Amino acid sequence: MSKIEIKNIYKIFGPQPDQVLSMVQNGAGKEQVMEETNHTVGLDNVSLSIKEGEIFVCMGLSGSGKSTLIRHINRLIDPTSGQVIVDGVDVLSLDKKEILEFRKKTMSMVFQRFGLFPHKTVIENVAYGLEIQEAPEGQRKEIAQGQIDAVGLQGFENQYPAQLSGGMQQRVGLARALATDPQILLMDEAFSALDPLIRSEMQTQLVDLQSKLKKTIVFITHDLDESLKLGDHIGILNGGRLVQVGRPEDIILNPADDYVKAFVKDVNRSKVLRAKTVMTKIDKFDTSGINPSSTYKYDEDTFIEDLIPRVLKDRSTIEVIDKTGSTTGYISSEELSEALTKTK
Repeated sequence: MSKIEIKNIYKIFGPQPDQVLSMVQNGAGKEQVMEETNHTVGLDNVSLSIKEGEIFVCMGLSGSGKSTLIRHINRLIDPTSGQVIVDGVDVLSLDKKEILEFRKKTMSMVFQRFGLFPHKTVIENVAYGLEIQEAPEGQRKEIAQGQIDAVGLQGFENQYPAQLSGGMQQRVGLARALATDPQILLMDEAFSALDPLIRSEMQTQLVDLQSKLKKTIVFITHDLDESLKLGDHIGILNGGRLVQVGRPEDIILNPADDYVKAFVKDVNRSKVLRAKTVMTKIDKFDTSGINPSSTYKYDEDTFIEDLIPRVLKDRSTIEVIDKTGSTTGYISSEELSEALTKTK
């Protein structure tokens, strides 16, 4: 079920975007438009569907349009042309009062530079959205404390942002975004300013929180490893155009063009591909030679790198099972070796 539908969005920055629109619609690229009209193409006919409860990652290099795209969802930016639909409602049809209510109740945003109030304590920062919603003070503190606990900042409630590390400040930003219990969480390069180790910890924490909360998350990044770790689906932008959308394994195995190929060429694919990607389906696998004592069951979402020691060292066979415990396929040591050869 789609939570967010973006339909044929064009965004042109400049004094006369409507006059330049037809030029872009007729196929002019970003460089040509800039050279001939001194306008900037932010988005060029972008359409995508984001499912309820998934992490959708938009990635691309600087200037690709990814931050412009996310700001259309909560109407911080209005398109030159196109539609943004959330839960069946055309966001562009909302008046000023309605859009403010929509932002307060439907979504929260986490920014790259934290955006904390320096004069407010941690618990006051986290409770700020609830204050805007005019929730009672006791309720605000209770909810804020719960989110502080959830992101591992117990004991820092009365500290100020300047007293915290960058990673801790970003945890406060995440807790603040979650405190209003938004349906949609928009995260614009949320971890990009962090040191690599802290960044990895925040990514893991987001995945853990998402497994419990099941929010619809739109995450912007320029980092492919981050995209592969977080994304249920990934959309790749180049020059304002959406060049490919797919699951991480789709992006890795079937890059749409040279731009995407350049992104994925150095990826360790054993850390991305899962058992279900390389298995032979149960109805096509010859089970007659299987030794039950050297057959091990693994969930179909297990990463290949976790299978390597068991299969290649012990020459075992993997029985792949789904969430219900039903067998969906098998992986032999020969098949795994072949898959690894293909993905180098």
